[in-house]
Amino acid sequence: MGVTRGGDPSEIEAIYRARIGDFRRVAAAIVGDVERGSDAVQEAFGKALRKRRSFRGEGSLEAWLWRLVVNQARDELRAARRAPVPVLLSANGSTTDEDARLAAAVAALPERQRVAIFLRYYADLDYASIAEALGVKRGTVAATLSAAHDNLRKTLQEALR
Repeated sequence: MGVTRGGDPSEIEAIYRARIGDFRRVAAAIVGDVERGSDAVQEAFGKALRKRRSFRGEGSLEAWLWRLVVNQARDELRAARRAPVPVLLSANGSTTDEDARLAAAVAALPERQRVAIFLRYYADLDYASIAEALGVKRGTVAATLSAAHDNLRKTLQEALR
C-alpha cells in the first residue's frame, strides 16, 4: 500500500479488518492471554488513529501498525509484571499437546526471539517488515530468527529424549 505521511484512517481500518486475527494472535502470544492480547490490539489501533500524523511514511503503514501492536503488548506484559506463557493458537483457534510443548519452548526464548517468531509465523511478515516493526536492521531479524530456530530445535529435541 503506497501510503503518504500521516496514515489515512480508512487505510488503517482496512489493514485492521484484513489482519485482525493475526494482530490478536501475536499480541496474545506476547502477553500470554487471549483477552489481554485483544485489549492490546484495540489500544494499539486507538493510538494509531489518534497519532496517525506521527506516521512519517518512510516505511509501510502495516509495519508501523505492527510496531504499535507489539509495543502495546509488551507494555501490557510489563504492567502485569509476570513472565509470559505464550498462547499458541492455530488459525482455527485450537490447541494440541504438540502446541503445548512448542508454547513452553517458545516461552523460554529471549523476548526479541519470541516476538520475531510471532511476527514471522503468526503474522506471516517478511524480514523487512519485521525489521520495521521491531525497529532493527533486516540482518538482525535474520540472526534473531536463526538463533530462535536453533534454540527451539535444541529444546524440542531435548524434550523428546
